Amino acid sequence: MPVVYGGICPHPPVMVPEVGGAEADRVISSRQAMLELGRRVKESGAETLVVISPHGPVFRDGIAIMAAQELRGDLGRFGARRVSFEVENDPALVREIAARAGEPGITVLQVDEKTARRYGLDLELDHGTMVPLYFLRAAGVNLPLVPVAMGLLPYRQLYAFGMALAGAAEKLGKKVAVLASGDLSHRLTPDAPAGYDPRGREFDREIARLVAAADIEGILNLDAGLVERAGECGLRPIIMAFGAFDGLAVKAEVLSYEGPFGVGYMVASLAPGEPDPRRRIWEKLSAAEQKAREERLRNESFLVRVARRSLENYFAGRSRLYDETGIPPEFARRAGAFVSLHKHGQLRGCIGTVTPQYKHIVEEVAMNAISAAVRDPRFYPVTEDELPDLEISVDVLQEPEPVESVAGLDPKKYGVIVQAGGRQGLLLPDLEGIDTAEQQVAIARRKAGIGPHEPVKLMRFEVKRYH
Repeated sequence: MPVVYGGICPHPPVMVPEVGGAEADRVISSRQAMLELGRRVKESGAETLVVISPHGPVFRDGIAIMAAQELRGDLGRFGARRVSFEVENDPALVREIAARAGEPGITVLQVDEKTARRYGLDLELDHGTMVPLYFLRAAGVNLPLVPVAMGLLPYRQLYAFGMALAGAAEKLGKKVAVLASGDLSHRLTPDAPAGYDPRGREFDREIARLVAAADIEGILNLDAGLVERAGECGLRPIIMAFGAFDGLAVKAEVLSYEGPFGVGYMVASLAPGEPDPRRRIWEKLSAAEQKAREERLRNESFLVRVARRSLENYFAGRSRLYDETGIPPEFARRAGAFVSLHKHGQLRGCIGTVTPQYKHIVEEVAMNAISAAVRDPRFYPVTEDELPDLEISVDVLQEPEPVESVAGLDPKKYGVIVQAGGRQGLLLPDLEGIDTAEQQVAIARRKAGIGPHEPVKLMRFEVKRYH
């Protein structure tokens, strides 16, 4: 049993008495539960501690592991510089985790002094690691530490990273405890730091219920809208930690939950048990993903098929990108069009034209699909082996019309064009996370390099979106 223990813990600095003072008493349940968690880590016989934090160097396309031999950190940012730790890393475990994570295609960045300088990263332990470490030390736990930063990867890959962690520990014959550091909703009350959302408490209740039942499938299938509105920072670390127990029964126990400052703090224990074939979640995830991919390809619209076939022909080196016969009449006209590429829920490229540049919509889509894949400066070019995982959408633009102010905008219905001094920024309608016209205009301004207070000309447009 390579991973001998797991846990979920919050990380508010106010929980540390040297930081919070009297306010620390408001989270006394969490503090006591953290000491109990530390006691269980010690009793597990773990030889190395892995802490997964959402506040380390977080990347969209990979996972960072701190690889410096000597690790240091303090809570000086929170007024308690004397709360500081120096701890040894476990380089052999770091290397083995990175090697095993690469097998399912997960990019792992081992952050040492040289890498930190190259990417401008901080080698200091973040508070997502420091706060749990404070309570573990108080409980007598003093182990080598491997700090991991969560990645903004698809849940399936995060879960696979946990499996790689377990496989690395098993290969090295090392007993490892893994802690997921993360707070739940930051939107529990009107005075919460991230604002108030009534669904914040719903999210926290559901997470606590699912963790107590060790229901990782339920966690992986949480409603995306609920997660977004919760404003949490703990879900991804939790998924990564559960991945370390794939194929095992897990005895889970919520030791405490409270939210006195408008943020949910949960402490939970995850104790691995005997092998259980029903808990081989990775196999289920892989099968479900393959089924979803096949269904998506089967149901793609005509224009999306044009975009996909154009990409396939481009990578095959064929000169003809699309079939010029059998073009439906509605797509034989000219119009601007945008092609958006997503991979595992993350944007992978988006390029389009406001006014038509080619002889008909089909050619517009074919050419913009290629540009979105290999010419979007925000991303590395798409590779041929990524094509099956791409989710493609096509937006055909209607004629833009001027508006006097943001009052004439609706980000769910209309896209926006912002113009000033020869600069132009565009944002499509109905994008995830864009809820107000003010947000929409601000983003379009930034894309065009237009300052927040510069006078602009606003235009709106509708699109017909194809999936």
